[in-house]
Amino acid sequence: MHRRHFLGNTALAALLLPLARGTDARAAPRGRLLPPPLNKGDTVALVSPSSAMDEPFDLQLATEAMQALGFKVKTGAHYANRYGHLAGSDAERAGDLNAMFADREVKAIICARGGSGAARLLPLLDYELIRRNPKVLLGYSDITALHSAIHAKTGLVTFHGPIGAGSWNRFNVDQFNRMFFNRELIEYRNIADAGDELVQRKNRTIPITGGKAQGELIGGNLTVLTALAGSPYLPDFSGKILFLEDVSEAPYRIDRMFSTLKLMGALDRIAGLIFGECSECDPGDGYGSLNLAQIFDDHIKPLKIPAYRGAMIGHIRQQFIVPVGGRVEMDADAGTFRMLEPVFQA
Repeated sequence: MHRRHFLGNTALAALLLPLARGTDARAAPRGRLLPPPLNKGDTVALVSPSSAMDEPFDLQLATEAMQALGFKVKTGAHYANRYGHLAGSDAERAGDLNAMFADREVKAIICARGGSGAARLLPLLDYELIRRNPKVLLGYSDITALHSAIHAKTGLVTFHGPIGAGSWNRFNVDQFNRMFFNRELIEYRNIADAGDELVQRKNRTIPITGGKAQGELIGGNLTVLTALAGSPYLPDFSGKILFLEDVSEAPYRIDRMFSTLKLMGALDRIAGLIFGECSECDPGDGYGSLNLAQIFDDHIKPLKIPAYRGAMIGHIRQQFIVPVGGRVEMDADAGTFRMLEPVFQA
């Protein structure tokens, strides 16, 4: 789902640099926290922490999808509300999240959609409550704000992947079953299908810098992540594998956001980079533009860390379910990464 543009300019990021450098100490969790495993028959909650649904019928489809996966469904008290473009007031949306983390019957929280507005909730979330009641949280795009803040404040492993009202196609359902029901240590490898082309074009991965690296995954939507610069809601980037994706951003904006990550010291601390899809990120009209390949050459190659792009992560129909905080090994030459440890309580 599309989220609104709300990133400030690089000059603002530079002003926030002293705060960004101090973020790690203030946000450091007590240790990695794993959610309990899921089973068919469990109750899951549908919440709307970001934008309101464009088509109200999509909320019914989200409920039906969760039921088809084998769950009972609870919905947030305000998940169908609307306040401007948002799914209710900040207090209502944060209240639904806190209530579902507190509800002992609920075993997972599925975000109905992304859009914009989740960052507004971060000061209103009860992180001690979340720490005491760890559970699966699933969503992507604007939900990056929740993944980042909850992991930074509690250490909880959350999951970047399909939203409730998104496409539950065969690939996404298989990812869900392998992650949550089979609890596999998944190897993430793009679908290899050339279709009627002589050589494969779709779902190709492209090395930026070859090599292998290990570390915990952090990241998500590039715009949402960089908009948290200077706040206490970013996790420590040191030694991490950073995964990113975006949608409807001109290359000059992508360049500016990588500049923000560089200025705040994040890029210099990561062990590897996995870039997913940047959907609808073509240059606009005018005097010309850097392309994405040049942006990666400028910002990522000088780091001399393993990095590749084209992973099935982002605003695409078939997408990986990625554990934020999960420990992985990436292989930039092969364009793959694999989980090294379980991400659920034993």
